[in-house]
Amino acid sequence: MCHTVETRGRPLSGQTVFGPRAGPAGWDPMLLVIDAGNTNVVFAVRDDQGWRGTWRIRTDPQRTSDEYAVWLLSLIGHAGLRKEDVNAAVIGTVVPAALYHLRRLCREWFEVEPLIARASLDWGFEIRVDNPDEVGADRLLNALSGHRRFGGPLIVVDFGTATTFDVVDKSGAYLGGVICPGINLSIEALHQAAARLPRIGIGRPQSVIGRSTVPAMQSGVYWGYIGLIEGLLGRIKAEFGGPMKVVATGGLAPLFAEGTMMIEHIEPDLTLDGLRLLAERNPAPSLPRERTRMLETE
Repeated sequence: MCHTVETRGRPLSGQTVFGPRAGPAGWDPMLLVIDAGNTNVVFAVRDDQGWRGTWRIRTDPQRTSDEYAVWLLSLIGHAGLRKEDVNAAVIGTVVPAALYHLRRLCREWFEVEPLIARASLDWGFEIRVDNPDEVGADRLLNALSGHRRFGGPLIVVDFGTATTFDVVDKSGAYLGGVICPGINLSIEALHQAAARLPRIGIGRPQSVIGRSTVPAMQSGVYWGYIGLIEGLLGRIKAEFGGPMKVVATGGLAPLFAEGTMMIEHIEPDLTLDGLRLLAERNPAPSLPRERTRMLETE
């Protein structure tokens, strides 16, 4: 007995949403983008008109696909969207333990097989490092998006759980970079290791010389980090041997850009846009055969 499968706006088997092949006539592409970092998981929905919504939740590798769905579907509905409109997904994660539940979320609740950002995909540029599989997906995504927007040579500074400096040449090739402890990790380590030093917030002090403990700590954290940023940017440029553009991303990028003239551009959504660009370059994967059979019998 034959069954008619309701695609609900999805591309037919083997078609891709944002990639090289086009969907059927009258079909509107809508992409679910998932950026799973060490601190937060960011979800966003993108169609051919632009970003329709962005939401974030604390990273918890034990959070199940059903828990994600209860939270995310409510927000998607509040934005005037329907889960049935989503017809492709892409995931970038630096937390391998979170991938299982995020992939299940895409399969079980959105009925799409997500594209997973990894070094073996078509990035459109060379990855010139000793072991490309060791490079975090977020760093490659920042390189992809940063070069598309600004060209090269380029340094991308990402203020996340770790602060990373990634180097891209004129052609877009990824050359490697630098990984430093993130500012919040530094603050927490200072508090934990020194019993009399309190936990402090991050802010730009009015003066470098602090006249009590907290202002002195805030100065050390902020201006010390500015010194790290400027020192590494200067050394990278000197080693590269020529002028380079500098773009910053991450939640703390605007704060630190206030303290230095070396950061030229701030792009808060660089990683999300990198995921979109990656989805455009690569064919959308198909759902596993057993999942397809289940949909056909529903």
